[in-house]
Amino acid sequence: MASIKLKFRPSSVKGKTGILSYQIIHHRLTRLIRTSYQIMPSEWNDFTGSLLIPTQSERRAHLLLIRDQTNWEMTRLKDIINERERTGVEYTIDDIVASFREIPPVESVFHFMHRCIDKLERQKRGRTAEGYTSTMNSFIQFRNNEDLSFESFDSELMEMYEVYLKEKGLVKNSTSYYMRIWRTVYNLAVEEGYTTDKKPFKRVYTGVDKTVKRAVPFDTIKAIKELDLTLEPQLELAKDIFLFSFYTRGMSFIDMAHLKKSNLQNGILTYSRKKTGQKLTILWEELMQEIVDRYKDDSSEYLLPILRYCDITDRKQYKVRAKQIGRGLNKIGLRLELKAPLTFYVARHSWASIAQDRKVSTDIIREGLGHDNEKTTHIYLASISTSEIDRANQIILSGL
Repeated sequence: MASIKLKFRPSSVKGKTGILSYQIIHHRLTRLIRTSYQIMPSEWNDFTGSLLIPTQSERRAHLLLIRDQTNWEMTRLKDIINERERTGVEYTIDDIVASFREIPPVESVFHFMHRCIDKLERQKRGRTAEGYTSTMNSFIQFRNNEDLSFESFDSELMEMYEVYLKEKGLVKNSTSYYMRIWRTVYNLAVEEGYTTDKKPFKRVYTGVDKTVKRAVPFDTIKAIKELDLTLEPQLELAKDIFLFSFYTRGMSFIDMAHLKKSNLQNGILTYSRKKTGQKLTILWEELMQEIVDRYKDDSSEYLLPILRYCDITDRKQYKVRAKQIGRGLNKIGLRLELKAPLTFYVARHSWASIAQDRKVSTDIIREGLGHDNEKTTHIYLASISTSEIDRANQIILSGL
């Protein structure tokens, strides 16, 4: 019976990628089927004949993609050989190679999702890729690592997946988030001709449920500001970043993290929202300056002490700091015995709620938050001056 191995041929140029091939041996004859997959020598284990995939690497998603595709194609080769052995028809090594090249590859769900993640990462859409990766990992656990074709991807499967997610404790909006990602991936697979649309999401929830109120009253914001955390620097940093978000009309954590000193010019803070790309301006206030002064670092380009270096580790720095500050906010919320977890959504919702209590118009509140509805935003931009929004923010901050 013919044997198959995955082989790696390194480049003759040091530091360059080499090529993966499938080696077939039959009746003492050897053939290599060259693939288009290229890896570095450090990504290959010659002893086991398999890829080395590090847990922390920018190439991880790409290597997972190669691993899944080579596994899939090795299975195809084995099926070709097994079929010939089963029928008892004499065959040559060239028959195996010819059959392999004639049969178009069938895209598996896991491989297709890895390909989507790889594409997102190459497009520098890190946050979206992370969402897809989380969704993929959850589905792999649900399937006990068993891959499947899109022909098996039906409404019954997705109903079972939804039940699995609920049993894991996910709320309605979280299960919907995973389902919406899978719906996007499935529709793309339909577009590329890997399956026909069997409406697999017709019996699962893919909407957005109304969330519980996240806002806290002005007295709570004041209590957070007055907390003495000088002996707990991690908590103090979390407190200050939360307050900075509130002071800046509910600025998101990712936008605060990427603020640079150059964003502040002549008493005006200008930035573009990562979520929508909308450009916002904020009148610089003394409360904001107090926080910046507390963490002043002449060696850093950033305005706040969240990120340190402007390089390729930017995303890794961001994720680590997000977790640290998130844990700090959670501890502060528990210390103040708040009913709901303290997050940056609370800062944003609270600013809007307090502004409404202070009789600030709905239009100005929406503009101050940087509403992400494009049509509505254009209407607001045409009718509301920045100075009105700044005055609204001054009214809110004056009591602190």
